[in-house]
Amino acid sequence: MKHWPRSTSAGALALIASATSANAHIIGARLGDFYAGAAHPLTDLADLILWFALALLAGSLGPSAARPILLFFPLGLLAGSSVGAEVVFAPAGGLAASGMLVLLGLLLAAGLRIHRNLLCVIAFGAAAMRGASNAGGMGPETNRLLFALGIAIAGYVAIALVAAATVAFRGEETVSRGWRRIAIRALGSWIAAIGLMMGGLALAS
Repeated sequence: MKHWPRSTSAGALALIASATSANAHIIGARLGDFYAGAAHPLTDLADLILWFALALLAGSLGPSAARPILLFFPLGLLAGSSVGAEVVFAPAGGLAASGMLVLLGLLLAAGLRIHRNLLCVIAFGAAAMRGASNAGGMGPETNRLLFALGIAIAGYVAIALVAAATVAFRGEETVSRGWRRIAIRALGSWIAAIGLMMGGLALAS
């Protein structure tokens, strides 16, 4: 029993020493560029939180506000992916994503009833920004159209599911369900805090 920790440590060191570099585009190599594009946002925490925050905001405003972004968000991802494939995305992309997270979080925390046209502009702008950032995952051999379509479809599915769940959770505005609106606003404050932390890390780096 005394030799067990030593043998475990030796085995762990052997595994670390034998590790090789990971292939970031293994999905594209095995399943194709469409699936590589659909899975690429999962590699960036900024995408996951920003998409969630936007869908949460849309769902909190009701079905009439959430429906239009199901069109504008995928279009923004397509547009951003197309532009990002031709133009090198600036290093300030992480800082811009953090600022967008802070904005969405504050809108949620404040419980503001913004017009759906403004929500569509925010959704398109955020999607174009993140689409351009994800375009950096394209290699010279990547089919850009399939990669961009994969990102757009993934964005549509994510936004639709989270927004629909938020609408169902929020329900009708009654006194007995007021805690649900408070819970959504609390999530907004956490999202804004995460955006501030990510912005601080982006500035520090």
